[in-house]
Amino acid sequence: MRAFVSVDLDGLAEEVRRVQAPLDRPGLDPVDPADAHVTLKFLGDVIDPDPVVAALERAVDDADVAPFEATFGGYGVFPSLEYISVVWAGVRAGSEPLTRLHEAIEQETTNLGFDSEDHEFTPHVTLARMRDARSKEHVQSVVRERDPMLGRLPVKEIRLTKSMLTDEGSHYETIKRIRL
Repeated sequence: MRAFVSVDLDGLAEEVRRVQAPLDRPGLDPVDPADAHVTLKFLGDVIDPDPVVAALERAVDDADVAPFEATFGGYGVFPSLEYISVVWAGVRAGSEPLTRLHEAIEQETTNLGFDSEDHEFTPHVTLARMRDARSKEHVQSVVRERDPMLGRLPVKEIRLTKSMLTDEGSHYETIKRIRL
């Protein structure tokens, strides 16, 4: 199964939809607001989830992160405003514990043989993917000129999530919840 580790934005779907509204343009594929999350680690193929769950439990212990509140807002893009592939909302409060969780998860999953990340961790919520550049100037303008508040969320757990690719897009299923 294809899997990743996340903090899900349960209960913020309407807020995500509102922040996505200015991005409703040709060439952009919005993420389903009900599936909004912060990816802490993309794993790829996982044959047996049990060792991964054990590694995630160790990572949560190692990170020593108690439940906290995260605040989401603003716009950003990857990799740059000149070449946009992803439009995202940032993390205004809660970046430090999310980064500690990411680093501990990275260590534990790398020890299991998963590839290490080849880029710096930037906690974010993907809002849309850019298919083509038809709306590039519009997106650049939105990112430069708007600073929306998405919402606040108590973070009490991380999730091991199964990702299934379908013709309608990705479909996610929670495999295991690990409490902080």
